[in-house]
Amino acid sequence: MKKYRFFAMLLAVLLAASLTVPAMALDDPQPNCNASILVDGDNDEVLYEHNGYERIYPASITKIMTSLVVLEAIDNGELSLDQPITASQQATTLPEGSSNANPPIQAGEILTVEQLLYCDLLPSANEACNILAEAVAGSNEAFVERMNAKAQELGMENTHFTNPHGLHDPEHYTTAYDIVTMAQAAMEHELFRTIVSTPTYTVPATNLNGERVLHSTNGLISSWYVLGNTYSKAIGIKTGSTGEAGRCVAAAAVDAEGRTFYAVILGSEVADTEQGNRFAEAARLLEWGFNNFSRITLLDENTENVIREVPVTLSDEADFVLAQPVGSIQATMPNDYDPAQAKIDIDLPDSLEAPVAAGQQLGTISLTYDGITYGPLPMVAVDAVERSDFQYTVQMIQEYWAKWWVKALVILVIVLLVILILYLVLIRPRRRRGGRRYSYSGSGRRRSTSYRGRRRR
Repeated sequence: MKKYRFFAMLLAVLLAASLTVPAMALDDPQPNCNASILVDGDNDEVLYEHNGYERIYPASITKIMTSLVVLEAIDNGELSLDQPITASQQATTLPEGSSNANPPIQAGEILTVEQLLYCDLLPSANEACNILAEAVAGSNEAFVERMNAKAQELGMENTHFTNPHGLHDPEHYTTAYDIVTMAQAAMEHELFRTIVSTPTYTVPATNLNGERVLHSTNGLISSWYVLGNTYSKAIGIKTGSTGEAGRCVAAAAVDAEGRTFYAVILGSEVADTEQGNRFAEAARLLEWGFNNFSRITLLDENTENVIREVPVTLSDEADFVLAQPVGSIQATMPNDYDPAQAKIDIDLPDSLEAPVAAGQQLGTISLTYDGITYGPLPMVAVDAVERSDFQYTVQMIQEYWAKWWVKALVILVIVLLVILILYLVLIRPRRRRGGRRYSYSGSGRRRSTSYRGRRRR
């Protein structure tokens, strides 16, 4: 019996200890690269970043913006997908070692805009970018102006392009965060989504070359260039690599729940055939996000302790009105999110004057967790509160009496009344009596007077 009691006590102690141990913090995936970022693409929320806002060289990831500008030119009617484009000598002249359509597109060769887009995005052909740039804007320089204008339009504040293909230039830079921004914009185009998720594409024979079979350089999509890195959830997007930029990849993936996450790996020094390469790191970062984050409601009218009483004046029917949130705040949060650690901030007036309408916004409410503030939501009145006309009138009188000029005016009126009363009571009657004492007859006739003892003549 004592043995059972001992085990019961031990179990109770262990249970109590487990309740007092804080939840383990979310682990840091620490991708092996110079800069990285993970973003919930459906809600544009950054879930993880390391140097994600630092300027860095993007290499051929640049071609996401190149393709976006071309696709918008198509939408604007400047080009059509089946429009044939003849490659110029200048567009097809590339530095040694440049990636190309394999074989390279030759001067005078004719391909359609759609075929050039596949050459641009799958094998990362630099000459295809030059050809498209000239077709859209007449020159690389004019096309780059469009690229930078689009970057500014998208809010890519730390991005500047000098060419359409991404060959190194000290003034050609971006950030991991800005890459996600332009990738999201490009993925809104159905053709772009189709191309970047395509492992292999065949370009029919042209006037100067035979049939080309294009393979994606993205190891998350295709095993043509490197084995063992495909990721079943991947839907794109683009690779890049130069000596200065290192090995880079911008990736997007969709899980079974339909969530779309974006991951960017910049400046990896690990060869694509080795463990921990850019593709493995991108897949690991994406999987870490899918496994450790969920979309939850942080705050709504059902959240505990969010309804408040606000005192109300000038009313006979109620001394206060209830205020509650309208709508909800949702966010993609770590699965170990602890509501008890969240701080709710409510901004409401100290009191209100009736009338108050039901649904009237009275203030705001927000929630802060782990240093990040979410919201705000409006706080509105639950019920209406009518105003008392009597109390309102009394208040108006009190408010007017509190003004100095009103007091001065009243005092002036009182003084004038006192003066008038004094005049009517004291001065005016006295002046009337004094007027009767000095009155005389104005007939001009003399009265005869007789004296005793007057002699007769």
